[in-house]
Amino acid sequence: MTLFFFTYGKLWHIITPLQSIFRYILIKFCGGEKMASKNSDSNEGIGIGAVLKALRAKNHLTVNDLAAKTGLSRTLLTEIEEGETIPPVATLLKLANALNVGMAAFFEAETGAETVSVTRKGERARIKRRPHHHEGEVDYVYESLETKKPGKHMEPFLVEFMPMETSDMVFTSHEGEEFLYLLSGKLEFRSDERVEVLQPGDTIYFESGHNHSFRSLEGKPAKGIVIVWAKK
Repeated sequence: MTLFFFTYGKLWHIITPLQSIFRYILIKFCGGEKMASKNSDSNEGIGIGAVLKALRAKNHLTVNDLAAKTGLSRTLLTEIEEGETIPPVATLLKLANALNVGMAAFFEAETGAETVSVTRKGERARIKRRPHHHEGEVDYVYESLETKKPGKHMEPFLVEFMPMETSDMVFTSHEGEEFLYLLSGKLEFRSDERVEVLQPGDTIYFESGHNHSFRSLEGKPAKGIVIVWAKK
């Protein structure tokens, strides 16, 4: 999906202030307040961009180096770091693998190697689709349901898929496998080989290396639980 869902120590005392700003923005926007201006459209990407830039520096990588490791364009990476583009889960997965972290690193400071990790409802990181999103940018709303445990093998998300025309669907791919349980709405899954329509209670499991995309078939978002397993 694209989710294609989507994890260190000393680094976190540098980015913690930035994360606090990011969490404030998320809480403010998720509380239903409308974005006041075009400049505020980019705020949701600021936290992810700052973390990406810090992780890239920690690994002594230039933007060109990271582009070569991920297959992503230099322009896209620069836009993400500057908060101009909100990356879909598939892109975050590629970045996390290239930087040897879990996806949780982009949302919250990871804790130690605990065997049990609890994420409270208010601790979830929600990334919203912007009304004027860039081409190839996230076309759904997603929340990371686990933001603390480092080195985990699965990434769980709560995802809202938007209604759209087939021509507007953004197809993505990433290494690994993906599972979706549809909670509400009517959802269409498309890949290069097939099209499936899902109803509440239906599930789909697929190899995410194939191009794929989702869209709601109703006039409102479809909501589902998505679990992504990414090869390390």
